[in-house]
Amino acid sequence: MHKEFNQESLAEFDGRDGRPTYIARDGVVYDVSDSKLWQNGEHMKRHQAGQDLSADFSAAPHGAEVFERYPEVGTLKEGLSADTAELPMPSWLSGLLDRYPRMARHPHPMLVHFPIAFMFAVPLFTLLAFLTGRASFETTAFHCLGVGLLFTPLTIGTGLFTWWLNYRARFSRPIKIKITGSALLMLLIIILFAWRYGAPDVFFAGGGPGILYSLLLLSLIPVVSVVGWYGANMTFPTEKKQ
Repeated sequence: MHKEFNQESLAEFDGRDGRPTYIARDGVVYDVSDSKLWQNGEHMKRHQAGQDLSADFSAAPHGAEVFERYPEVGTLKEGLSADTAELPMPSWLSGLLDRYPRMARHPHPMLVHFPIAFMFAVPLFTLLAFLTGRASFETTAFHCLGVGLLFTPLTIGTGLFTWWLNYRARFSRPIKIKITGSALLMLLIIILFAWRYGAPDVFFAGGGPGILYSLLLLSLIPVVSVVGWYGANMTFPTEKKQ
């Protein structure tokens, strides 16, 4: 017999400690307890049972046909709690995806490597300049900053696009960290590029300004590492210890 669930009652069927494993998609609640892919209420180290996975499904590598294997046990009431609220996909985004379906997968994964690679290259080439005394290495670091200035806004923009597409702008801890870190990274790039453009000898001049400039350069490594780590972990979740 079908039952009507809300977010709170659905959460009770999380597949843990012998409890049934239920998930919801598009208002329908399915019992996936018999699936080997949902052992202990977790799927692919990424999705947790007892939740509405409608938004996550748009990023799944399989189609809706997989739900034909599992019994429908109820329906999910409309309306989400504040901590799981999603924003509906805007009509312009739906229309864009209908016209260019490849945009659902490629833009952000393709662009994200550029800021990561070049922002690691900036402090590394600067370090080579310090060790060898060759200004050409420091110039290369400045050029890498320029590439970062071009690609980072594009990467952030496509990241927000993917956030809308795959998660319906639903906030989570990784998303908040990525947004904050990306904004900080962009700010650092702008400051460093403008500073170096206006004072080409700031690094070799030494003194207080040179030290501060160097520290800001070094800060690129932890900032881009944190943003990259949380982005990668959303795509390739780390295995949890049992």
